[in-house]
Amino acid sequence: MRKFKLVFAAAMLPLAACSTVGEGTDFGLYTLVRSKPTNVGNGSVTVVPPRPWNKQRRFFFFDSVRWVEDWTLNGPYLDGITFVTALPSGQYLIRQRKSDERQVPKFRSDMTAPEVAAMLETAFRVRGGAVDFRTLGLQPRQFLGYPGFQFDFEHLDNDELWRKGRAVGAVVEGRLYLILFDATRSHYYGNALPDFEVMANNARIRSS
Repeated sequence: MRKFKLVFAAAMLPLAACSTVGEGTDFGLYTLVRSKPTNVGNGSVTVVPPRPWNKQRRFFFFDSVRWVEDWTLNGPYLDGITFVTALPSGQYLIRQRKSDERQVPKFRSDMTAPEVAAMLETAFRVRGGAVDFRTLGLQPRQFLGYPGFQFDFEHLDNDELWRKGRAVGAVVEGRLYLILFDATRSHYYGNALPDFEVMANNARIRSS
């Protein structure tokens, strides 16, 4: 999957300049997201980004899944946030063919935090091109007002670049809610981690 991203690297790198363009502008691959309450994923969760981000079309890492949405500041090759909202039990995080030799497991409503972390690791190895994946920490954390977890990790991809990530999530009424941040370990992770923390803390499930 990293190889696919490299094809678009030249187009992705200037995205930081998008914050100067009018709200709602469509860049083909991206749509500008202003710093205001924004519904993400399937619309069941609202977050408030502390600065403008760029919403990606659904064809990168967690592509074409109705409960998943991807944002980036400087292009997904450098940094990105993935929102998983109300993923039902028995569904996959990613699209995959039954014929694929390596499979990312389905989410199950009875999954523990270590099992969700293992599912994410498999996704990075199978679809993200990670050749080395290291768990840095897994600990309890409140998310959306429910008992959840924080998963910290880093991975070396087949482009020989180390990336670092953090996922905060919870299983609420049998569905998975999660925000995942992943960026190059040098500079971009530290630059956007404060934004991730703000959104992880202000995320709310919308009342029906």
